Amino acid sequence: MAAPGVPAPDFRLTGVDGSARTLQEILACGPALLVFYKISCPVCQMTAPYLERLSASNAIQVIGISQDEAAGTRGFMERCGVTFPTLLDSRSEGYPASNAYGISSVPSLFLVERDGTVERAFNGFSKRDFEEIGARAGLAPFGDGDHVPEWKAG
Repeated sequence: MAAPGVPAPDFRLTGVDGSARTLQEILACGPALLVFYKISCPVCQMTAPYLERLSASNAIQVIGISQDEAAGTRGFMERCGVTFPTLLDSRSEGYPASNAYGISSVPSLFLVERDGTVERAFNGFSKRDFEEIGARAGLAPFGDGDHVPEWKAG
């Protein structure tokens, strides 16, 4: 798995909206939290609302990278209330970005700085990591009524 301190592998992926984006184009707008997920993953489903809250920040972009096809991913986004940009890294294309980042389970998250360096990398769900990223983004990912586990394996 791509580790903190290393250059993030570049990619060119098509979004659910049909437009292609590279990592360099994304980083031109600022740091990005890359979130690799599968629509069938229960931990990915649990994580979606907290990622959506983080996406409200102007300090960090949240970019979803779905390992599923467009139609299924759009359905997931509707069901889970996901509005942040989402790219497709599908099996039919050989999972190029997932392989480049060394993904072995989902969700896998990478905070990439504007200069292309991986700042933070983790897989599964970590309340502490989400809180630290939220602090950097200037907002809380969890509300008072949220019952959030400390950790869930991906």
